[in-house]
Formats: sequence, structure tokens, C-alpha cells
Amino acid sequence: MKAKKKNVIAIILGGGQGSRLYPLTETRSKPAVPIGGKYRLVDIPISNCMNSDIYRMFVLTQFNSASLNAHIKNTYNFSIFSHAFVDILAAEQTPDNPTWFQGTADAVRQCMPHFLNHDFDYALILSGDQLYQMDFNDMVEEHIKREADITIATLPVNAKDAPEFGILKTNSESCIESFIEKPAKELLPDWESDVSEQMKSEGKHYLASMGIYIFNRKLLIDIMSNKETKDFGKEIIPHAVGNKKILSYQYEGYWTDIGNIDSFFEANIGLTDDLPKFNLFDNDNKIFTRPRLLPPSKFQKTMIDKSLISEGCILNAKEINRSVIGIRSRIGEGTIIQNCYVMGNDFYQNIDDMNEDLKTGKQLVGIGERCFISNALVDKNCRIGNDVYINGGNHLEDFSNELYAIKDGIVVIKKGAVIPDNYIIK
Repeated sequence: MKAKKKNVIAIILGGGQGSRLYPLTETRSKPAVPIGGKYRLVDIPISNCMNSDIYRMFVLTQFNSASLNAHIKNTYNFSIFSHAFVDILAAEQTPDNPTWFQGTADAVRQCMPHFLNHDFDYALILSGDQLYQMDFNDMVEEHIKREADITIATLPVNAKDAPEFGILKTNSESCIESFIEKPAKELLPDWESDVSEQMKSEGKHYLASMGIYIFNRKLLIDIMSNKETKDFGKEIIPHAVGNKKILSYQYEGYWTDIGNIDSFFEANIGLTDDLPKFNLFDNDNKIFTRPRLLPPSKFQKTMIDKSLISEGCILNAKEINRSVIGIRSRIGEGTIIQNCYVMGNDFYQNIDDMNEDLKTGKQLVGIGERCFISNALVDKNCRIGNDVYINGGNHLEDFSNELYAIKDGIVVIKKGAVIPDNYIIK
């Protein structure tokens, strides 16, 4: 089994333009969006692969890929004596493929010549914008043992969530017999599958596709030869049901799809819980990222409660409550931060630059003094002045300008925005 597991390549789909995560995706691709104060979204599937001894990975992307390229180049450097790699495959025009990626399957199809340069028996296809911790070894072993053509990771969900997913129905042997995309609520009674007693007790009777697939090499080549199919979830999987042996691999751990600002914000703030559903402190499921060699964070008269503070921060804030503070953050005296994700900065200002900014009345990089910021997401390299008041919440309507956007009540300060002194968003 070990030898066969070495013949797995991972294909991580970088997603489309990421419009639902705007403005975080205005200047970067979705997999490059910072998460948890010090990581990038792409670190999650890559780390899951590395923890599962899968070390040959491709990341497929086409929008704003410069930041992602830099992160992967600076992070995933393996021994020259190993076969490990993380390669970015950006959409490229060729005589056979003159267009951009038209969907998830089309992205894989256009990149097939690169995959076929490598020896593999199984292709593990992953999404680049999901938060979860999974040992893919178990899934691969089940796929091999059951001699499946395709294996799909499935998540038990309740009746409230089921209409948001592609729902699969399995037989007694966990093979998928039918599939429906985002079923209407009245159809759900016909789509129950066999789940564990624990899931039944939680009212989770339906199996949702997680967008995680294993394909046998030959089948993947055959399927990719049909240039009419563009998407796995909408076309390839429904067409394969009933024609191929498709195994459901049930996963019962924490999983969330980082598809919009609300889910992204909640996933980050959820990391501050006493027992977070996504565990960053797990010896067996480490999250790998770029080693930046930053100094320890420094605090002065700051009361911190239920928060994550990343490396290299200089914090003189009055209070930080239930918040994630990213690398190199600087927060001034008297400031209160609550229920926020502050992404931090890519650089430090030196003393001379800070003095020059103060002389000219320009805001410093970071968050100024005597500010109040609540229910907000502050992107990287922002300059927020003194006495700024930002109070996000459901009382705010969706809105966007050159400085910030409001989505689902969450105030998103755009990357590099300069917020003047005494600015108010409430």
C-alpha cells in the first residue's frame, strides 16, 4: 500500500476570480488570501497533503497569481534529493487551448500535459479555498481497497444546509448511486444516506460533496479527452454516476468552504474559541507556511482576551478582544479592537520614515491611537489614523468605495487603504 500511495499527485484548484471574496481578491488570487494571522489559504490543502505524505503538488490558478507565486516560491523548498515539489500552473494560451480556464475540469484538462510528465496512479483533486484537516492516506487506501474508479469525500449535513450543496445518495456499500445539485427542501426526504449514529443524532442525514476527488489515472485521461465538459461538480460527477464505481468517503471533522466574506470572517474569528473547531495546535496536523524569522511580539499596557497574536507585532492598544492580529501589526495607545481580523503588514516602517510621516501629517503604517474598531477585517499594509471609529454590524448596508467595503455587516478595510484621523464608519 505504501508504494502505491507514493504514486499520488495532488491537483489544487486555485478557483476563479474570487469575486465573492472581494475586496480581499482585488490584488491577489483566492489561495493567496491571508488566514489565521500568518498563513495563506493555499497552505491548508498543501499542509494536508504533506501531513499525508503526498509531496507532489500542482496549484492551478489564473487570476492575480503574482502574490501566490511569491508565497509558494518562498515557502515550499524541498531537498534537491527528493521528488517533492509544489508547482504553480497558471492558465496559458497554447495552440490546443487558446482560452482561459472555463471551469474546474477545463483547468485540469488544460494542464494535463504537465501532469502526464510525472508517474502517478491516482490524482487527488482539491479545492484551494477550504478550511479543514484531513488525512488523505485513509481516503486513498479506501479507494485502492475498494477498487473504485472515483472516490468523493463527503460531509454529512442537515436539512438546513443541504440545499447549498451537491447531495449524493449512497447504497449499503457506500457507493454513490445518484447525485443532485442544490436540491429543493421538499426533495430532501428522498436523499437520505447511511451515516454514523453520531451524525444521525445531530440531524445530519444527507451527504454533501466536499469537492475533494480521487481519480484513477486512466479514467482521468479518458474523461479529459471530452473537451465539452467544463466542471467536475456540475458535469463530470453527475455523468459518471451510474456509469463508474464511485465511492463515498465520509468525513466527519470540521470543514468550511471559504466562499465569501462572511464565511472567511467567521472561520478566522472562530480560531479564538476556547476549543476551536480548526485546531492550529495539533502536533499531527501542522499547518506549514513561510518561515519569516520575525522577532517576538511586544505589548505595552494591553489587555488581551481570547485572541491570536502573530509574530513581530508592536501593540500598545488598550484592549484586544476576540480578534486575530496578523504579522507585524502595529496598534497605538488607547485603541480598542474587538471581534476583528487585522491581517498585519508586509514590512516595518523604520524610525526615519515614521518621523517624516509625522512631520507631514501622514498616517503611519498600522492602526493609530484612541481608535475603536469592531466587527471589521483590516487587510494588509493599511494606514489607519488616530481617533478612528469603525463599528461593523448588521445595521450597516452593503457598500463599497476606494477605502473600504461592507459585506454582511462586516467592514473590510481594503489593502493599503489610508484612513484619515477621526474617520467614522458606524
